[in-house]
Amino acid sequence: MLVVNHATADGRDATFDRFVRTPAADDFDGPVHVGRVGRWANVAKLDVAPGLPAALRRLHRDPPDVWHLHVPNVTMMLGVLSCPRIRPLVITHHSDIIRQRVLKYAVRPLEHAVYRRAARVLATSAVYAAGSELLKRYADRVVPVPLGIDLTPFRNPSRAALEHADRFRKRFGGAPLWLCAGRLIYYKGLGIALEALRSVPGNLVVIGTGPLTAELRQRTKDLGVADRVIWYGHASADELVGAYHAATALWFPSVARSEAFGLVQVEAMAAGCPVVNTAIPASGVPWVCPHEVAGLTAPVGDPEAFAAAANRLLTEPGLRHQLIAGGRARAAAEFDWMVMGERSLDVYRAVANRRS
Repeated sequence: MLVVNHATADGRDATFDRFVRTPAADDFDGPVHVGRVGRWANVAKLDVAPGLPAALRRLHRDPPDVWHLHVPNVTMMLGVLSCPRIRPLVITHHSDIIRQRVLKYAVRPLEHAVYRRAARVLATSAVYAAGSELLKRYADRVVPVPLGIDLTPFRNPSRAALEHADRFRKRFGGAPLWLCAGRLIYYKGLGIALEALRSVPGNLVVIGTGPLTAELRQRTKDLGVADRVIWYGHASADELVGAYHAATALWFPSVARSEAFGLVQVEAMAAGCPVVNTAIPASGVPWVCPHEVAGLTAPVGDPEAFAAAANRLLTEPGLRHQLIAGGRARAAAEFDWMVMGERSLDVYRAVANRRS
């Protein structure tokens, strides 16, 4: 694996720091060698990493059977274009560039130059591919490969995770206890959840940090729900699993196609935690966790409808248990990492065979 290093020499995360340099580094994820290219700065989400082209050329001395690029990532796309011998190329398209309107059009020629070279483009869902103007241009090479994770920690929680679940119930109340998990950024739509909480009983635990923390905290005061929102911040892996097992439901009120998939939905489904999500047009979010199968779906940006969906879990007999069973089954069938692995290997075999 080749990535840009976002950690400073003392280990601090500098992902979004504009003019902070990071060193080159090498480490291992199990048997996988991870080369981390140092960067000089981050400008408009572009990592300035002058050593990247040379690192790619070194890899080409003993080239892999398949190169796999994850986007959106302007830095890596520039790196690929600097090394014309990077073939065959597979791209995983995680999301269109949505909010950065100027950047979106500035980057489009670069995207086309890279995507024209791709043998396959993997979309995280057929729904997202159908709604992406970029992917529709390359429909002949698009293959849906949904994301997958190791479901075991969520399906079979450790003793530590179960102890955390018990602590969550005792500290924050278990009837009902709502959960939000993710970075505190615009497209997560947490403001919708805070407004919905006015019409729903119980407490809301927010796991995650981000640039909107102060603004959202003030919003809880304005809405009169500050005493029912717990800003948990960073959580360990066991704490997160425990939160899913303690919660009545995961709230996932995202508001833009920047939210293309929502892996936390998969985590919740595997843990037996129903999801209340939103019907983001041309996004994979409601496809990952379908309405009345594994969760409940409300219109985008509608706190009253979102609250009504959450209240259904409290008032309709049997509904929550029905969604728990449906979510666990869907997670196992579609989003287990072994399923994703086999689907990816099928793509690699086809690409490698075509090359030979």
